[in-house]
Amino acid sequence: MVIDLLLIGAGHSHLGVLRRWAQGRRPKGRLGLVSAAPQAWYAGTLPGLLAGRYAPQDCCIELEPLCRAAGMELIVGEVRALQAETRELQLGDGRSVRAEWLSLNVGAGRLAPPQQGEGMQLLPVKPFAAFLDGWQRWRQAPEPVAILGGGPAGVELALALAGQVPTLSLFCAGRLLEGRGAGLRLRALGALRRRGVWVREDCPVSGIDGQLLLSAGEPVWQGSRLLLASEAAAPSWLAQSGLVCDAAGFVQVGATLQSLSHPQIFAAGDCAALPRVGRSAFQALCQAPVLSHNLRAVLAGRTLHRYRPQRQNLLLLATGDGGALLGWHGWSADGRFCGYWRERLDLRFIRRHALGG
Repeated sequence: MVIDLLLIGAGHSHLGVLRRWAQGRRPKGRLGLVSAAPQAWYAGTLPGLLAGRYAPQDCCIELEPLCRAAGMELIVGEVRALQAETRELQLGDGRSVRAEWLSLNVGAGRLAPPQQGEGMQLLPVKPFAAFLDGWQRWRQAPEPVAILGGGPAGVELALALAGQVPTLSLFCAGRLLEGRGAGLRLRALGALRRRGVWVREDCPVSGIDGQLLLSAGEPVWQGSRLLLASEAAAPSWLAQSGLVCDAAGFVQVGATLQSLSHPQIFAAGDCAALPRVGRSAFQALCQAPVLSHNLRAVLAGRTLHRYRPQRQNLLLLATGDGGALLGWHGWSADGRFCGYWRERLDLRFIRRHALGG
């Protein structure tokens, strides 16, 4: 099967591309989307889902209607390998797909500490479908849980799950919400303390030995369940594809979001490595307009646009009880109004992509 343009992964950048093409900006040619599932989960609604404020159907986007509106062929299958030189994709069921142009928006997993023994179960927060399946199994027999990662994802996860397990501990390699402003950090620490979450700052976890978490070789926690909201980990098949990747295995791209080694392949979102650009849903969403234009431009032989990194000044962290913590230019706030604002933004994203409108 040969396609003019193949989008691989239904991440935030590609959802933005599909929405724009569904509104009448579709390029000519045979176009396809490869996704591991027929739905795309929206990360922003995950805390509300875990806290019981949303139902699963409120948190995901059906891809078939969106692809149909955008004139795309939906190919459901898990990626096993990519040959960058020939732009050929191997799927888990044995199918292969080749395209003249490729775009990668496949996200990232979470780094796990080195583990000895089998005494501890590890559950990464991504991919979301696998995480939710694992969490449902854990809920049937609650036990103490530790969360690894003191960034926004770790804080939201802890606040959403507080009270659902006997004890909950959050481990941060540095300070909680490091680099996000002192006021927001203090509000987050207060919210976590009120919800009974034990926070350990400046405690990098160096390894796992049986049921022990180790920091600098010393035990800091004992249990059998660890949630990973830690640093991003690239899919292993990216580094094996022939694409030039950074030391962590993420695809190195230039300002046009094209691979530095294979310009017929684009990459956006968490799987891409672009200088001075962090990995976040915010950056992935900001890359969508440039990616949409550039994919249309290469098919039509027109000039490409350059992505200019956006600075995220506003941060809204869901607290799991209908409220949210707000950080903006060093100023912070919290409460129900912030939660209402966050919920409106999340549900607007779902509605905008629900039918490609």
